[in-house]
Amino acid sequence: MPTPIKKTVKRHKHFVLDETKIRHAQKLLGATTETETIERALDALIDEHEHAAAALKAHERLMKGEGAIRDVFGNLEV
Repeated sequence: MPTPIKKTVKRHKHFVLDETKIRHAQKLLGATTETETIERALDALIDEHEHAAAALKAHERLMKGEGAIRDVFGNLEV
């Protein structure tokens, strides 16, 4: 789920975009309009960036020794 933006301001924007990419994205995202397609694509991009940033932060903490990996299922015990 995308991070909610505190205040949404919608404005008319005019772009020259690749129609094939829009149609492909529209199909992948299940959107009904081009506007919805672009909104969903932007939301997905923002969400992916936030997940990647959180994963990087966790990785950096682990590499500094600030965290630990526990085998909670007992699958790695020798």
